Amino acid sequence: MTDSIASGTAPDSPVLSTRLDDSDPPWPQRPWVMAALCATAGLLFHACIDHDYGDPLDRWRMALATFVAAATLVFTLGMEIRRVHWAAGFALLWGAIMALIVWNGAGYNFDASPFEWPFWSGLLAVLVATPLFQTRRDVAPDGRFWKLWQMPYDRLHSHAWTDAVIGAASLAFVGLSFLLTVLIGEMFHLIGIDLIRELLRGEWFGWMLAGAAFGGAVGLLRERDKLVATLQRLVMIVLSVLAPVLAAALLIFLLSLVGTGLQPLWRSGFSTAALMMAAAAFAVLLANAAIGNGREERAGNRLLHIAAAALVAVVLPLAVIAFYSMHLRVLQYGWTPERLWGVIAAVIAVAYGISGLWSVVRGRHDFDDLLRPLQQKLAIGLVLLAGFLALPIVDFGAIATRDQLARLENGKVGADKFDWAALAFDFGPSGRQALARLAKSPDKARANHAKIAMSAKNRWDLGPADGRDAAENAYRVTPLADKVRVLPAGRTLIPDVEKAIEDQQWCRDAPCILYWLSDQRVAVIGRGQARVMMLERDAKGRWSPNYALGDSPSRGDTALTIDDLVKAPVELRTVQRRQLFVGGKAVGGNFE
Repeated sequence: MTDSIASGTAPDSPVLSTRLDDSDPPWPQRPWVMAALCATAGLLFHACIDHDYGDPLDRWRMALATFVAAATLVFTLGMEIRRVHWAAGFALLWGAIMALIVWNGAGYNFDASPFEWPFWSGLLAVLVATPLFQTRRDVAPDGRFWKLWQMPYDRLHSHAWTDAVIGAASLAFVGLSFLLTVLIGEMFHLIGIDLIRELLRGEWFGWMLAGAAFGGAVGLLRERDKLVATLQRLVMIVLSVLAPVLAAALLIFLLSLVGTGLQPLWRSGFSTAALMMAAAAFAVLLANAAIGNGREERAGNRLLHIAAAALVAVVLPLAVIAFYSMHLRVLQYGWTPERLWGVIAAVIAVAYGISGLWSVVRGRHDFDDLLRPLQQKLAIGLVLLAGFLALPIVDFGAIATRDQLARLENGKVGADKFDWAALAFDFGPSGRQALARLAKSPDKARANHAKIAMSAKNRWDLGPADGRDAAENAYRVTPLADKVRVLPAGRTLIPDVEKAIEDQQWCRDAPCILYWLSDQRVAVIGRGQARVMMLERDAKGRWSPNYALGDSPSRGDTALTIDDLVKAPVELRTVQRRQLFVGGKAVGGNFE
């Protein structure tokens, strides 16, 4: 293995380019090219997601938008003139992988978001794989070089931190660009020119501006990566100062558990596993900031170096506590996709903790020399594992469905406490298929719950497993047409109005009265002292609530009962009122 650079040295750099690696030729046009590329990607992204927000976005459009965003982001961060075709191929590959993940995720659960655990796992794989690719591009003698574990750690670590700094700074520049654009728009508005204000109202312009600002910032910073390297080192120095603070806190916390035991952790009301995993992640981050890219960059202050060793060592006990917390949760409530992901994350943390503790025990003062190559191998393993789990290969919903059905069958949980909402909306096709089988069960309680869950349009209609009873859930999933009394006689509940009422979650728990005031306006009257709700049709034919027209009942009114809503006569009356006017302008409300 050699650390030699794949191509020769570049010609003399112009004043505007300050490159860290001599093998990367200067490219002063990079900011403009990247800004144009990302602006175009922003327009394409908007074209993919532009739709009526009252309707769900098609799966193919979600997948295409993800492909555009992922491929552009990876190419923008990882591209160099040298071996540019490698960067293009790498970006297209990860764009296709992320698009496949979103395509599968969008159709996995009923009425689900694509941004589920597989999406975040795939995103993690992309973020870790990018510096690995950049390092391989820099040092590989040719395209057949696949020995990723033999790459120079200092270059890999530098790419990871540099990407993070450039990405964060570019996002900050996007925010500043929007603020500046708004400021300029308001200035021109003062003199009667509203062009910029009107552009900002268009979503297409926002995505284009965000893309141009991000791409331009990345290109500008990449052309000055010597300056970025200095900024990166400064960030690492600042973060390393926090290492002794976190190390002392974690050591005191772990020593305190010797006296208190683990029971206080389970009574905290907060997810112990999530808290321990977050603490372990911060420990890894600050430890790496202290040890730097190599021996020559390790913290010169002995206290900081000892703190880094302590942080690496405490990752294992924190990970073990997180794993044990997940274990107890699974024993108590069984497997769900979220708990499967949580256990996998805890196992990864345990693997890092074992590697870290071994490096500290074996290397002592020079623990970081042993830790760096181990971290490189763990990063490669993490990319492979995260990418594998994100793809539709292992069905966590099927695993969870089998476990939860087994708990139901062996009596560990009764039908009234069973999480029917999870089976319907969280476990994917396997959960829906299991509901269909349970709906035919000879056990009437199970069959009734399963039918109700299958009829629900969203998980909130079913509520928590230990909340509403079956009768309340059954009413919630009753078709809206059966719960609404439409007046005056002869009028009907049209589909667009029905959808508007469902979107507002009106008439879910009790009957309602829908009164047609005109062809463009309806009043919806519910139980209790709730205000009368108004729906109006706009020029495009869409129905939406007009809260300004709704009115609260006066103090003398009494709450409407279900009997009133179902049987009582309803009248539309013209009412006279007395009210004060000053200069012809109404003041206050009516007082009689």
